[in-house]
Amino acid sequence: MTKRKQRPDPPARPLTYRDAGVDIDAAERALDRVKPLIRESFTAGVVSDIGAFGSMFALPRDEFEDPVLVSSVDSVGTKLKVAFMTGRHDTVGEDLVNHCVNDILVQGARAMYFMDYFGVGKFDGAVFEPVMAGLARGCKGAGCALIGGETAELPGFYAPGEYDLVGFVVGAVESARIITGAHITPGDALLGLASNGLHTNGYSLARKALFEVAGYGPDDRPEQLHGTIADELLRVHRCYAPPLLPLLREAGACGIRAMAHITGGGMPDNLRRVLPEGCRAVIRRDAWPVPPIFELIRAAANVPDAEMFRTFNMGIGLIVVVAAAQAAETAERLAKAGETCFHIGEVARGERAVEVR
Repeated sequence: MTKRKQRPDPPARPLTYRDAGVDIDAAERALDRVKPLIRESFTAGVVSDIGAFGSMFALPRDEFEDPVLVSSVDSVGTKLKVAFMTGRHDTVGEDLVNHCVNDILVQGARAMYFMDYFGVGKFDGAVFEPVMAGLARGCKGAGCALIGGETAELPGFYAPGEYDLVGFVVGAVESARIITGAHITPGDALLGLASNGLHTNGYSLARKALFEVAGYGPDDRPEQLHGTIADELLRVHRCYAPPLLPLLREAGACGIRAMAHITGGGMPDNLRRVLPEGCRAVIRRDAWPVPPIFELIRAAANVPDAEMFRTFNMGIGLIVVVAAAQAAETAERLAKAGETCFHIGEVARGERAVEVR
């Protein structure tokens, strides 16, 4: 006969959620401190305030006749590991917003609102607040509203001192102005807009090469760089909506046929996504200066060129495919809007692929 285990006597003091590792009050106090920053991102379409069960947003009726909603969800990836190493959490929120906004921008959409997920093992307002401030700053800069999110304190689920950050964006585009790449034609020009470093992709390889193989520390200052390794790796992912949206609102859109956000997969994978059959993109690798951080990573671990171009953006954060006759005008207007723009290649006839020469 199996003996039943005797249940221990209940503790003298009642168990609370805080005893289990979840401090709801601390999260609420921190949220109250960042609410003014979040509200600064609100636009005319915001219907509900922070804290409602569901966030509500009304599309501007004077802007669209036949709107199509465009959405995307993403994370900052292992760039967060650099934030953990350095204790610098004020940029990753902005990274996340800009990444998501760019993802829907390339289909012609303007971001309307953004929502976030912040998951952590033990809540720390000193970490949460700069992350939220970065999210609000990114949304305000992109012209979209940070209208809601989820803060999850999950004891034992995340490693001590670490958290996860995920974002969800919803935008809209007039159905007649959706950009798909279907009208790309051999002879079209490829314009590359400069990145601000790694943006939010390739950090697993970058950390392996720089910290583990080469033995750098985050505060080291290699002579090739203008600051520390951490400064370079935490540069904010650029948002391309401000310079491009004015062009996209025009009837001819300056001959823009397609756009590709250069994220995971680099130029070969991301530009290929917008090419129609029978079109091959040819990129001239000497058409722009590759930022020093990429050469530092390559040299640190002898990373092959093909691997570099498929892992990192290599200094080009977004590619615009434009009709050849309008390429110079488009490049000039982007330059006037403050962009560093390079004519990096052309579209040729051939197998649907991307060739970097």
